[in-house]
Amino acid sequence: MTTSQHKIGSGFGARSTAADVLRGIDLTGKLALVTGGYSGLGLETTRALAGAGARVVVPARRPAAAEEALTGIDGVEIDELDLADLDSVRAFAERFVASGRSIDIVITNAAVMACPETRVGPGWEAQFATNHLGHFALVNRLWPAIEPGGARVVSLSSGAHHRSPIRWDDLWFETGYDKWVAYGQAKTANALFAVQLDALGRDAGVRAFSVHPGGILTPLQRHLATEEMVAAGWIDEDGNPLNPSFKSPEQGAATQLWAATSPQLADAGGVYCEDCEIAEPAAADPSVRGGVRDWATDPEQAARLWRLSAELTGVDAFASTA
Repeated sequence: MTTSQHKIGSGFGARSTAADVLRGIDLTGKLALVTGGYSGLGLETTRALAGAGARVVVPARRPAAAEEALTGIDGVEIDELDLADLDSVRAFAERFVASGRSIDIVITNAAVMACPETRVGPGWEAQFATNHLGHFALVNRLWPAIEPGGARVVSLSSGAHHRSPIRWDDLWFETGYDKWVAYGQAKTANALFAVQLDALGRDAGVRAFSVHPGGILTPLQRHLATEEMVAAGWIDEDGNPLNPSFKSPEQGAATQLWAATSPQLADAGGVYCEDCEIAEPAAADPSVRGGVRDWATDPEQAARLWRLSAELTGVDAFASTA
C-alpha cells in the first residue's frame, strides 16, 4: 500500500508550542469549534485560537465548568454537548446550523481514556461511542456549516492506536473488557475517521487530519489511579512528572493547531500527524515507539468504519456519494 505518511520538513518538533506554530497566522474572522475546549489540551487550544483572532465555539458536557475555565478569554462561546448522547449531539448541531454560520476549523479534542467498563446508548462500549461515534455524528450533522468554508477537521487520535486495530469481530468487548485495548481501538477509529472524511470532503475543499498530541499529564488521566501512573513511570508518589518525553499542555496543543492552520498542509489531507509533522509509518518492531500503524491509515478499513458508523448513528452527510 502506497502511503502519504512521510515527513515534510515542517521546521517544528516535539517541543514546539502552540505559540510557535501560530506565529504569523491571523485567524481574524475565522470560526473554530473545539470539543472539550475547556480542559487540558483543549483549553490551551482554545486559548491559542482565540489569541490568533478566531471566534471559538466550545461545546461542553459541563457548561458551568467551561464558563469558569474560559473566564478571561475573549471571543469564546459555550454551548451544551454530551458526545455520549446522540440526542444531545443532534440538538447541539441543530442549534448551531440554525445560526447560519459556517465553520473554518473543527478540532475533535474531547475524549475519555482507560475508563472502567461503561456502556452508553444501546449498550455501546463508552470509549468507542464517545471518542469516535459522538464525533462522527457531530461532524456529519454539522456538515452544512463545515462544507461552505472549506474547513479543516482535526481528529485527536493517539499513539495508543498501536494497542489495537478495529476489532470487527468484537467491537463492544462482549468477550472481556480491557480498558487500554478499548482506548486503542477508539484512537484507531479517530485516525480512520480522518482518512475517510478527507476522501469524501476534499472535492468540497474540506481536509481532515488525525493527530497524536504526545504524552501530557492532563485531566484525561482522571480514571487512572495514582499507583497505576507511578508503576508506569509517569509520575512519582507525590504526583510530579517523571517521564522526560512528556510535553507541557502548550506543547501538546501544538500539533493539532499546526494541522488546523498550517499553510504547509494546504495540499495534504487524510494523514496522521505527530510532533508537528506528518508521521512516518511505524516500525515493524512493536517495541519501537512512534509513527502510525497501517491499520490506522488503511482506506478500506476507513471506508468500512464509516459505513458502520453511519449505520450505528443513523447519520451520514455523504449518503448519496459514499
